[in-house]
Amino acid sequence: MKLVVSDAKTGRTVQVEVAEEKRALISGKKIGDELSGDDFGLAGYTLKLTGGSDDSGFPMKRNISGARKLSSLVSTGPGFKPKLKGQRKKKMFRGDTYSTEITQVNSIVAKPGAQSLDELFPKQEKAKEEGK
Repeated sequence: MKLVVSDAKTGRTVQVEVAEEKRALISGKKIGDELSGDDFGLAGYTLKLTGGSDDSGFPMKRNISGARKLSSLVSTGPGFKPKLKGQRKKKMFRGDTYSTEITQVNSIVAKPGAQSLDELFPKQEKAKEEGK
C-alpha cells in the first residue's frame, strides 16, 4: 500500500510505502478522517485522508458508503471527464471506507510537523544515461 502525501503550501508530493503491520492503522477509516503521520515516518504531521484507489484501479468516492464496489451514473468527478455537454456514464467506484483492497491512499497535510517534507524526503536526481 502506498500513502501519497500532498502539501498544498509547498506543492510537494511524496509517496510513502506503508508496511504490512501499519495497514491496520488506515483500514476502517473514511475519506475526510485525520491520521497521525508519526506512524509513517512523518513526525509531528497530521494527515487528512482525501481518497485513493483499489487494486483494480477504481477510484474511491465520498458519497458511496462502506468499502463496497459499485457502478454509479456520473456526469463529472473522479474517473470520468465528459467529452460532450450533458454526457453521463456508468462507472465503477469504491466506497468511502478504506479496506485491505485499497492500494493507494491519497492525503493532504492538515497540520505540518517541525521538519518540512523536503528535509524528511530529499529529492533524488535522475541518473543520466551514459552515451546519449
